[in-house]
Amino acid sequence: MNTTRFPVAVFPVPQTVSRTAWRRLQPLIIFCKRKPLGALGAGLILALVLLGTFGPLLAPYDPDDIGIAKKYALPSLHSTLLGADQFGRDVFSRILYGARISLLVGVVASSAGTLLGGILGLISGYWGGKTDAIIQRFVDILMSFPLIILALTLLTALNRSLATVIVAIGVPFIPYGARVVRASTMVIKESQYVEAARAIGCGDLRIILRHIAPGCLSLYLVLTTGLIGVAIITESALGFLGLSIPPPMPTLGSMLAEALALLMFAPHVAIAPGVFITLAVFAFNVFGDALRDVLDPRLRGRGQ
Repeated sequence: MNTTRFPVAVFPVPQTVSRTAWRRLQPLIIFCKRKPLGALGAGLILALVLLGTFGPLLAPYDPDDIGIAKKYALPSLHSTLLGADQFGRDVFSRILYGARISLLVGVVASSAGTLLGGILGLISGYWGGKTDAIIQRFVDILMSFPLIILALTLLTALNRSLATVIVAIGVPFIPYGARVVRASTMVIKESQYVEAARAIGCGDLRIILRHIAPGCLSLYLVLTTGLIGVAIITESALGFLGLSIPPPMPTLGSMLAEALALLMFAPHVAIAPGVFITLAVFAFNVFGDALRDVLDPRLRGRGQ
């Protein structure tokens, strides 16, 4: 009889995986506990992004199909979830398609505008002198125009399309990124580690990319997140005025404009896009505020 015993293999993988997962989830759990409104905003943003991304798959009807239901049909679980408009088009399907436009314009316009402004702010704050004076005068010219006026001016000079709407909304955001990043750059470039990098022979471009730009990243993220809501409102305002993306592509602003005359007898046609715009702006604003409190070292420890 063979009594040889073979060693039993012990696999600590589940415990290791659980510890790793806990370490990665712990900052998220702490963030949710300390910033419940920020966590709510992040959840709403995730839901809105999923709705916008998978809108064509979730939409029960084509947004331009006429006669899907009776004119001004009320919301129903059996036919039209959010009712129908004056042409019998499904409001829910049109909101899903319009949400994609609003979120795309909001994210791309704010990110591109603040990124270009941030680059100008890095150059202006680091080199100073005449370079700083020239860039800041350009920034002052852009800031002298109200956001909506500058966007309207650019749209009247360009053909209306998705790209031109993004450009028209993104250009007014350049001064915000330039001013914020310039102020941070002027502080960071006087730090000892930047002086040490300059002393060992690092070039200006290397110092900017490796030492100054990472220090401005948190401010850029907070600023961009906060401006997404502004971009969504601006795009909706342009659509309400009939200056956003031309038909037949539905936008939330154009839906509100069409529903303006229906408020007395079909308010659901205007309520649905208005609620979506409100939720989107609320989500990005509260998430941006929470992100600022977490990333800004001067505000850490407050409100805990």
